[in-house]
Amino acid sequence: MDTPSALAWSVDNCTLGRAMAILGERWTVVVLREVFLGVRRFDDIRRHAAIPRQMLADRLATLVEQGILRKVPYREDGARTRHEYRLTAKGLELQPVLLAISHWGDRHLADPGGPPTVFVHRDCEEPVHVEVRCAAGHHVDDPRRVATRPGPGVKPFEAGRPA
Repeated sequence: MDTPSALAWSVDNCTLGRAMAILGERWTVVVLREVFLGVRRFDDIRRHAAIPRQMLADRLATLVEQGILRKVPYREDGARTRHEYRLTAKGLELQPVLLAISHWGDRHLADPGGPPTVFVHRDCEEPVHVEVRCAAGHHVDDPRRVATRPGPGVKPFEAGRPA
């Protein structure tokens, strides 16, 4: 049996692991879904997604702290100032990730009637989809055609060290 070359690399500085430390909790992705759908106010997000108040407060604080969302003040007549949550440029970069997850769910988890939402290009109303392409422009439609190589920040794996 061949030993995977990835076993020679440390995962201590794995950017996928770091990203999932921020995004990997269910309610975080639900909050992002709501904001991408245009639901931006705390009470609206809480009601629409049925998120417990403290859970929502915690997730919004984390997403703001990480620079994925920003708080924008608003005030309705006679009320105190509150905040809307808007995507930052960093947050907008998550759209292809969320689209890919949503499309996977549409293929494997949708009700018999089909997915509850579709994503279309605003300009022409045609469906959008996520593609994998290499830097040379080749469409990579088979996940087995993607290989992993050590990057510039790779560190050697040290056997016996706790992960």
